[in-house]
Amino acid sequence: MADPFLNLPLTADTQDLYAVRTSIRQALRSQLHRFHGTFLDIGCGVQPYRALLSAPPSRVDRYLGMDLEANAVKGYLSVRPDLTWDGRRIPLEAASVDSAMATEVLEHCPDPSAVLHEVFRVLRPGAPLFITVPFLWPLHDVPYDEYRYTPFAMRRLLEGAGFTDLAIRPLGGWDASLAQMIGLWTLRRPMPGWKRSLTKRITLPVVRWLLRHDHLPDPMSAPMITGLMAVAHKPRA
Repeated sequence: MADPFLNLPLTADTQDLYAVRTSIRQALRSQLHRFHGTFLDIGCGVQPYRALLSAPPSRVDRYLGMDLEANAVKGYLSVRPDLTWDGRRIPLEAASVDSAMATEVLEHCPDPSAVLHEVFRVLRPGAPLFITVPFLWPLHDVPYDEYRYTPFAMRRLLEGAGFTDLAIRPLGGWDASLAQMIGLWTLRRPMPGWKRSLTKRITLPVVRWLLRHDHLPDPMSAPMITGLMAVAHKPRA
């Protein structure tokens, strides 16, 4: 069985998740060479990327998965995180982390600026931070779904927290956006079982064609995007 995060196959039953899972995985793999030393996974959930982050070309030698104490206590996580936090203060010393990431986390933060300032505090000078956020995605984890980010808002937040050397890119363009919406509609819109069974067989080749022909756009051209990835760095002393 394929890993649902690292190697999710595109099937009639994965049309809603395939594009987002694949684009995040590809974006993360493209940045593995930047990561080293002690790595903090903020909002780690079930830690789906732990093995990926612990293998070359990554040079991570200590992975720390961190999630909300409430999630751990309530049993929402099948894997106990290495650290827990309250969503505001990270329980680590200043300048104690060599690299970090927050995948699909900032949309759930009521005060993302405060969170990014706290991440900045625990990173060592020169350390990279990798982020992904959704743009075209349904409300989820209700009522703890706070924001959708444009490239311009993401840049302002990161620079406001002190980060420099920013790279912000879309995870998917027009065709991927349509594919994602078709997949979400097909798998999640309320409909009778017989209708869903028929519909997802019809939409699968359309979704596959759209994803095959997608082009990542220039974010400054104000296109439709599925989500964003960002890489930022704490300035060197």
